[in-house]
Amino acid sequence: MKPWHCAWIRDRRALCAAVLLGSAVAGSTARAEPVRAVVELFTSQGCGACRTAEPVLRDLSRQPGVVALTLPVTYWDYLGWKDTLASRPLTERQRGYARSRGGRQVFTPQAVVDGSGVAVGSDITALDRLMRDSSQRGGLPIAVRSEARGDRIYVEIGAAPEAKAEMRGEVWLVPVLRRRAVAIQAGENGGRSVTYVNVVRGLQHLGHWNGQALTLDVPDTQAEIADADSWVVLLQGGGENRPGHIFGAAKGPGL
Repeated sequence: MKPWHCAWIRDRRALCAAVLLGSAVAGSTARAEPVRAVVELFTSQGCGACRTAEPVLRDLSRQPGVVALTLPVTYWDYLGWKDTLASRPLTERQRGYARSRGGRQVFTPQAVVDGSGVAVGSDITALDRLMRDSSQRGGLPIAVRSEARGDRIYVEIGAAPEAKAEMRGEVWLVPVLRRRAVAIQAGENGGRSVTYVNVVRGLQHLGHWNGQALTLDVPDTQAEIADADSWVVLLQGGGENRPGHIFGAAKGPGL
């Protein structure tokens, strides 16, 4: 168990000291691991085509340097089955990405890589190419770290490179549910049981980043939305209505 898991144990204050002593070295190594790509999959329980994308995201979620997120959207709910994990802010995030590209089209399964590249979520070849291309263009250039200390979440954001001192962005805390099996009873996927990973349960704005090194700490209750049991931190350009390139990211406990 990693030291920052302590904040997610019911009796955390009694157990945290022992966990910290027993696994400080392993936890320190895990926290230092850089994230090289962020993949967001916009999907729906009512979308028949999404069944081939969900295993792809599960495989990506197992890669140490990848943040792989499931974002269930609401616009297929009229097809006979209401997605039990979907929320309107996630639908609006996908539409915001479309606005950033100068269009209006959204679809499922749609994957967005590092806030910029777009592909069909089941096309692993295209996703690998987008991650590789993004890395060659500088990838996620800003170091981001997060950890739980007691009942607080600490976030550290690095400074922009000197050559890109004009960079600006927003810091987002993204509560996630690490795993959930859903028995879909109607619609295009009726009769199927689907296991979703890293399901986004909310988007919490923590603050503005002006290119300088930044440290934030917030109550861990900000990550305790719905049934979330971990979190991701994103440093992203643009705004809520027009999200832009992701500059950096960090994984929370168990991811």
